[in-house]
Amino acid sequence: MASAFILDRGTNISHWLSQGKARGEERKNWFTKTDVDAIAKMGFDHIRLPVDEEQMWDESGKPEPEAFGLLDDCLDWCAKAGLNAVVDLHILRSHYFNDSRTPRLFSDPGEQEKFLGFWEQLSSHLRKRPVSSVCYELLNEPIASDDGDWNRVSAPVFRALRAAEPGRTIILGSNRFNSVLAFDTLEVPEDKNCILTFHFYYPMFLTHYKASWWKGGKYGGPVAYPGAPIPAAEWMKLDPGFRKEMEGNNTVFGRSEMVKLLEQPLRARDRTGLKLYCGEFGCYKAAPLDLRLAWYRDIISVFKEYSIAWANWDYKGGFGLVDAKGVSTGINGALLG
Repeated sequence: MASAFILDRGTNISHWLSQGKARGEERKNWFTKTDVDAIAKMGFDHIRLPVDEEQMWDESGKPEPEAFGLLDDCLDWCAKAGLNAVVDLHILRSHYFNDSRTPRLFSDPGEQEKFLGFWEQLSSHLRKRPVSSVCYELLNEPIASDDGDWNRVSAPVFRALRAAEPGRTIILGSNRFNSVLAFDTLEVPEDKNCILTFHFYYPMFLTHYKASWWKGGKYGGPVAYPGAPIPAAEWMKLDPGFRKEMEGNNTVFGRSEMVKLLEQPLRARDRTGLKLYCGEFGCYKAAPLDLRLAWYRDIISVFKEYSIAWANWDYKGGFGLVDAKGVSTGINGALLG
């Protein structure tokens, strides 16, 4: 765990340079220095900053000056506020984690060259930043159909970045949405300046309650935590086809199940000596607040017990610490104590 980049408690800056259609003043005003100062005042030590290809580069691969300017502004604000930053390449035109199709990134050598090229440009642009305050995350939630494909595609990008910036910390995650269940097949380079990341959204019926972007989100009845997310009597009322499709998502869940699911990441840490980082976790705002708070308290206690750094999803959004107007949603206390 010799990385020069230190992180412990963070939050994700969503829907700004990633997953957003706003441009110009609207985008500029979504996230500002005031937000960075507020995050620092809350007690966080870093942000995770997702950036998308379609925001940072046009179709021809030419950098978008406005977006790179906002990236620079944000990192300057963080430096002044004492926050570190994880620059996360979140979505590519050839790779989107919510796409039902196998991403072209893993089958098209041309797209793999573009992926490398984007990181070469980011590295060239950011390498003046201290290695102690900015680090790179290769790709958010890879979804290769075979775990080995992610190993094959990520390795040359990692090597190129390491050759260009020997001291820069690089965050590498597992396949299948950064799954805790894909760590045993993740090929980890022998590199002291590497951090291993996973995401955690179990159980989905609670963390994604009424979320429109997953199949289980159409359930809107009572939910519980701890225990089976959907009470047995309510479960049996549901369409048999839906129950079959969601099989395995409604088992009893609590703190002990959280710990059990971390077996593979903890094993990887024991094997490599590298730091673990949960780069995303959270409960969607539609879930009852008391259940969300109980879930947050449990997962934070697990991270603390096992010395796992974290960044909640997200600062301002559907899972947010604050709403669109910057008003607290009430989950800060469960995260920060």
